[in-house]
Amino acid sequence: MTAGTNMTDIESDASKEAVAEEPAEETPMKAEEKRSDDAEEKNENGDSKGTIQEQVPVAVEEPEFVHPEGGWGWVVMLAAMWCNGAVFGIQNAFGILFMSLLKEFGSPEDDDLRFKTAWVGSLSMGMIFFCSPIVSVFTDLLGCRVTAVGGAAVGLVGLLASSFVTSLGPMYFTYGIVFATGCSFAYQPSLVILGHYFKKRLGLVNGIVTAGSSAFTVTLPFLLSGLLEKVGLQNTMRVLSILMLILMLAGLTYTPLLPKPVSSNKPGSRCPPMSKVFNVNIWKSLGYRIWAFGIPAALYGYFVPYVHLMKHVEERFGEDANKEVLLMCIGVTSGVGRLIFGRVADYVQGVNKVYLQVSSFVVIGVMSMMIPLCHVFGGLIAVCLLMGLFDGCFICIMAPIAFELVGSQNVSQAIGFLLGMMSVPMTVGPPIAGFLRDRLGSYDVAFYLAGIPPIIGGAVLCLIPWVEARRIRREQEEAAKDGTQEQMLEFKRNSGGQGDALAVKTATPDSVI
Repeated sequence: MTAGTNMTDIESDASKEAVAEEPAEETPMKAEEKRSDDAEEKNENGDSKGTIQEQVPVAVEEPEFVHPEGGWGWVVMLAAMWCNGAVFGIQNAFGILFMSLLKEFGSPEDDDLRFKTAWVGSLSMGMIFFCSPIVSVFTDLLGCRVTAVGGAAVGLVGLLASSFVTSLGPMYFTYGIVFATGCSFAYQPSLVILGHYFKKRLGLVNGIVTAGSSAFTVTLPFLLSGLLEKVGLQNTMRVLSILMLILMLAGLTYTPLLPKPVSSNKPGSRCPPMSKVFNVNIWKSLGYRIWAFGIPAALYGYFVPYVHLMKHVEERFGEDANKEVLLMCIGVTSGVGRLIFGRVADYVQGVNKVYLQVSSFVVIGVMSMMIPLCHVFGGLIAVCLLMGLFDGCFICIMAPIAFELVGSQNVSQAIGFLLGMMSVPMTVGPPIAGFLRDRLGSYDVAFYLAGIPPIIGGAVLCLIPWVEARRIRREQEEAAKDGTQEQMLEFKRNSGGQGDALAVKTATPDSVI
């Protein structure tokens, strides 16, 4: 009986083992469950880090884009440098062309003609910034290369047409609108394309690129003076057209590298979505909104010294004063500042680069207030040296800050709308200062008041790092909360019906169970 019983037990155990092994051979699903159970046993023995981490599916992410930080990017940098030099070198040298236009279409002593001729240069400079929001849309739709080459072609046509006009009226259209619009379309892509090739060196590269305008501003007036004396106004403009022709060739180097965002176009639709035509994402960033309104607020007094300083020097030190030295000081130190602060910006993390712009606004505001206090010409030279240095600081880090605030995919319209908003204070500020001078008989009050907006604008920009730090902290908290909830749900699914009980045990560490 005992032996029979033992045989029965042995057969029963063997049959149980056979039953336990058969399902693993019949269905792969249950074999997968068995492997999962084995994995859990390994976790209990310390062979693995955790059941939850192994069973949570890992999403396959696309590899992050790596900027070349050189290579063909150096060629693109030189092309963008030529763009900045050609566009703003010609614009800043309008004072040389201004005197030739007066001689060509009338008399330099005609005050009415002087006023009308001055508007040609003012309209041209204003159009470059006023068109920037439209240029940013074309840059997003057509790309940097097509937009830049097309803009350079339009600028070439406008400048070449200006060399054939015989009266001042058509110059408003050919030079003030056509040429300036082409310059605007050529200029902005030169800032955007740099972010395709550089990230760690973006500050330095922007400093080199923007220094191109300083180099052209210092050297081009000497070239124009010689050309105007030897070949005349019309042929001088035709020579300047060669610069725009080279700019067209430079734009061909703008090969985009950043991956394009996924298009949301409907099948068969040729029209781009409104979100791409007008990018509302940039306005969702509070930091960008502060930046986009703080900088124009600072610029109401920023350009007053650049426009009225020469006239102020004549009134205080006489017409024989060597006022051209002041322009030379501003131009040279501005180029040096762009190189120095562009490199410094690469060592400043994130949106803290804004503090460099804050310092530039504060220094320029204080220097503007110092101009009426300078009764010695050497004092004015010192003021201009500092103004030029921090002017370079302000200009060279605009694009790096835009990349930090809105990202590389949104930077085109972020820069475009900022430049468009800058056109208003750049146009309004200097005439207000001129009005105050006519009313009060002196530029002193105008310069004192011109120093206030940059200081206020700089104070407003100080809010950006605090706002961005709070946003990042909030996003991290939300991500941590979402991650914890997902892990708890996955834990419940993997533990069957015992998830709630296990959660209670985990939450009560003092329990003896």
